[in-house]
Amino acid sequence: MDRRTFLAAAAAITATPVFAGGHGRLGTFTGVNNHVVTGTAEIAGNQINLLDDFTFDGAPDPKVALGKDGTYDPATLSGLLENYNGASSFTVPDGIDTDDYNEVWIWCERFNVGLGVAPIG
Repeated sequence: MDRRTFLAAAAAITATPVFAGGHGRLGTFTGVNNHVVTGTAEIAGNQINLLDDFTFDGAPDPKVALGKDGTYDPATLSGLLENYNGASSFTVPDGIDTDDYNEVWIWCERFNVGLGVAPIG
């Protein structure tokens, strides 16, 4: 392999990371229904990640899920939110294409109400 071929191959590998900047699609939480939710959410492949800066004021039965254009989708429920501060990760249910969604939700399943939403860019 000559130098030009090697450099072109190396550029192709580094120019096409799976997630730009080492992250998936990111968004910032805001609270809804008088709840305080802050920090960053990430959709990376079939994972929903709440990053180190995540905080939640608490509520009964909080779950992590996806939504689109202001509408939460119960089919995307990915797990109980056990840690109200800091990083945690959730696997999206099989058969869900995360590319179809542009929001991460913190949802109170018991009272069927949103607690926080992060629009994903």
